[in-house]
Amino acid sequence: MDRIALRPLAKVNLGLDVVGRRDDGYHEVRMVMQTLSLHDHLVMEKQSNGRVSMKTNLRYLPTNQNNLVIQAIELLREEFHITDGVRVNLKKVIPVAGGMAGGSSDAAAAIFGMNKLFDLHMSRKDMMERGVKLGADVPYCIMRGTALAEGIGEILTPLPGIMKCGVLIAKPAFSVSTKKVYEAFDSLKDVSHPDIDGLIQAVQDEDFEGIIQKMGNNLADVTKRMHPVIDQIEKEMEQAGARRAMMSGSGPTVFGLFDTIEEAQSASKAFLNRKDIGQVYVTTIYNAKGR
Repeated sequence: MDRIALRPLAKVNLGLDVVGRRDDGYHEVRMVMQTLSLHDHLVMEKQSNGRVSMKTNLRYLPTNQNNLVIQAIELLREEFHITDGVRVNLKKVIPVAGGMAGGSSDAAAAIFGMNKLFDLHMSRKDMMERGVKLGADVPYCIMRGTALAEGIGEILTPLPGIMKCGVLIAKPAFSVSTKKVYEAFDSLKDVSHPDIDGLIQAVQDEDFEGIIQKMGNNLADVTKRMHPVIDQIEKEMEQAGARRAMMSGSGPTVFGLFDTIEEAQSASKAFLNRKDIGQVYVTTIYNAKGR
């Protein structure tokens, strides 16, 4: 195999609870992660000149060692003594710096691609162990599906897949700094905690209504104070028919869950061509169960 085309998938947090801060500065979390069908396009090709090169459709994205895809490739080239180079073409669709693990998913796909291109014979566990060296979300992006993430996000427990539904994605026309969001969170005196255990039980019971009721993200209040439009988008999605709308990760992307993909498509019209919203997508749950 000399060429492979991959689809790095987006994720959202159905639940996100920051439960503490460690001495090393990292935060302990409990999150229920969910993969979506929304994806980037990543093509990797061997090149005999020994160089690693990268092109993207976004001018502002780094294509050097500051990109996790390049870091993933170089990590494995060094470990497995690979002398061939790799040419990468990345088309970004997942919002950048939007709380949807786009960069981590691209890195996960690059690890998978290297494994196939160079017959490295790594198991999924092997790939996840390499992935955590690049970022806490990368192992989950290799595993995919519905999962409880603990620790700094690297301790993963698979959960049953959730039910099929429509998902509307709206990213405001700006990005947020995860570092600044966590710094603001650390200054809070009173912190609310979503019911992650209740959410897990609802997932296990295949209780869509329970999932809707138990969803929560205790970073959202912090990010919304910085950018009130996030709260406005959530409310507008629910007025447009979303069973629940919520910010993903540290933001600013908002996702809404709808009973059907057709309802999500209909609701999306209200968010198109708005100056305060940069990207709008309609997608669905990856590997969803029927309802």
